[in-house]
Amino acid sequence: MTVRKVCVLGGTGFVGRHLCSELSRRKLQIRVLTRRRERRRDLIVIPNLELVEADVHSVADLSVQMKDCDAVVNLIGILNERRGSGQDFASVHDELPAKIVEACRYNRIDRLLHMSALGASGDAPSNYLKYKAEGENAVHRWADQGLHATSFRPSVLFGPDDSFFNRFATLLAMSPIVFPLACPDARMAPAYVEDVAGVFADSLTRKSTYGQRYDLCGPEQYSLRELVEYTARVAGIKTRILPLGDTLSRLQARILEWVPGKPFTRDNYLSLQADGVCEENGFTKFGVSPTSLECIVPSYIGQQGKMDVYQSLRRDAGR
Repeated sequence: MTVRKVCVLGGTGFVGRHLCSELSRRKLQIRVLTRRRERRRDLIVIPNLELVEADVHSVADLSVQMKDCDAVVNLIGILNERRGSGQDFASVHDELPAKIVEACRYNRIDRLLHMSALGASGDAPSNYLKYKAEGENAVHRWADQGLHATSFRPSVLFGPDDSFFNRFATLLAMSPIVFPLACPDARMAPAYVEDVAGVFADSLTRKSTYGQRYDLCGPEQYSLRELVEYTARVAGIKTRILPLGDTLSRLQARILEWVPGKPFTRDNYLSLQADGVCEENGFTKFGVSPTSLECIVPSYIGQQGKMDVYQSLRRDAGR
């Protein structure tokens, strides 16, 4: 299979920016769809990238913009719902993948890569994971009619512009004495965003990946408490981490989901009840030795990084 042009949905996000850079390095043509082109003009500097304004929730727009593309990548996802705005789990994680499939079939595109989530399952504890499973199943449902889909289920991701370590570094800096941490025993195996972008790009033309679903994890497992304590050490923050029990974790979620920006919700709490670790790490199928967080995180957790995320949090709160 030859792939020359790739349509990327969610190309303006964290993983998307890294994937677009990787696809550009491989001399592929890239078409990124976005709702507000003027806000994402920073992507135009990536060679071979075309930034197009479109409504990704419209099958008609998708069908037009996917024309002449050889493959489609769906990276669109949300961690929290904003009801009444079309930003709910059903619309984004379930209905949107089905619309993407419809547009692929209209354009006779037979290659689709899909970003799911580790722990996605119909019997998962949270709506986030349940709807992720629905969307994942939607893109694989048409395998017998020639649509070759591959899904990826990463654990929490890290990299210089991530929203995990940077966000915790900022929150810790804003809590100079004690930081109450919900679900401290939740387990995860953070994966490096560049590793994830690499296997996405590798899989585009690998027939062995057709129909497969890959869990992606970093080389080590940690509790959430260990990761937050590590963040504090690297950032040089002396804040004491106060682990909360289950009752107080639930209470914190009930309170914080009403705070602008929704830093923690009841559905987030439920998602953390499912450990984000791999039984079989999909990176091995690609011959990739996943990068450890200790090799990368110290390079970007610092005062400037904390200030950048602090400004991002302020913008989110003002929406």
